[in-house]
Amino acid sequence: MARRTWDESDVRIRANKRGSRPRTKQRPTHEDAVIVRVVAVNRGRYTCVVGEDEEQPRTVTCVRAKELRRRPIVPGDLVGVVGDVTGAPDTLARIVRIEPRTTVLRRSADDTDPVERVIVANADRLVLVLAAASPTPRTGFVDRGLVAAWDAGITPVVCMTKSDLADPTEFLDYLHDLDVITLSTQRATDRGERPEAGIHEESLAVSPDSLERLRSLLNGHVSVFLGPSGVGKSTLVNALTGAQRATGGVNDVTGRGRHTSSSARALTVPGTRPGTWVVDTPGIRSLGLAHVPEEELLNAFTDLVPATADCPRGCLHTEDSPGCALDAWVHRPGASPAAPQRLESLRRLLAASRGQTQRGDSEKQLGQAIT
Repeated sequence: MARRTWDESDVRIRANKRGSRPRTKQRPTHEDAVIVRVVAVNRGRYTCVVGEDEEQPRTVTCVRAKELRRRPIVPGDLVGVVGDVTGAPDTLARIVRIEPRTTVLRRSADDTDPVERVIVANADRLVLVLAAASPTPRTGFVDRGLVAAWDAGITPVVCMTKSDLADPTEFLDYLHDLDVITLSTQRATDRGERPEAGIHEESLAVSPDSLERLRSLLNGHVSVFLGPSGVGKSTLVNALTGAQRATGGVNDVTGRGRHTSSSARALTVPGTRPGTWVVDTPGIRSLGLAHVPEEELLNAFTDLVPATADCPRGCLHTEDSPGCALDAWVHRPGASPAAPQRLESLRRLLAASRGQTQRGDSEKQLGQAIT
């Protein structure tokens, strides 16, 4: 058998599965990227505003660059984008980097879930919205909101809606010893009649005086509205911004609001300084604080912190902790009437962060304190 002669025509080159371009660790710097603000996120598409300080800002739709991988991008984020930023129909830009955040408001599914969920970025005010009635306000939610705000470095504000249905003074007295901004709003009908509990929110409007107080408080700030369903967050946002966010009433059987907003969205407030934004968020059933260390939980209770100086070293601040000074502190002459309730709330949070329930409490009661 004759020996075969090989030549270059017999060479077979298999295509590189990873492409023909050489691999490199260098990435483009995108120095020409335009800085924009993310106002909404929906299924991998990011709605951003270009030139928010200009008279005619533009809205562009963006996608995430591959190199950002799974880094969360949320409303309030300032990001660098490249591509078509004209805002013309059917155009698409690309987010190539996330600018450093000044604040990050986070929560977890519960107090033991290690996964953090970023709610909003770069906000400087957290407006905790509760209704004076329908649904019934809960101090446990306020305490959790205050902890989340102070942990993020955000100024908390407690806003009580529907004060025409019930007097919010007693509930707000719970916060009397805290450095927290509080205000109340009331509803009004076109006929000037007193509205009733359970009536659909779309048929009501926020009174002009209430609205003006809230607008002046938010002027020049990026504010996020957070609260249970049915308290009137979207109603306030619509009144402030002129938007048409979906609103709903309260279930007459359960006493809880119906979920209407499905995603967070940042909106501008007409008649205010440039840079004024309000972020409407979906109603939440729980506000987990698994990401907050125990010492930060205690520091958020500023009215109780001075007493800890007299506690023994390593004190757990539970009911049976030897020598804990908190019990004597809340019953001292001149203490706020709400002090014992504040201490009970702190101990609930500490127990929940340790995966425990406070002695004598049931899981149901702990869940009620959260919501």
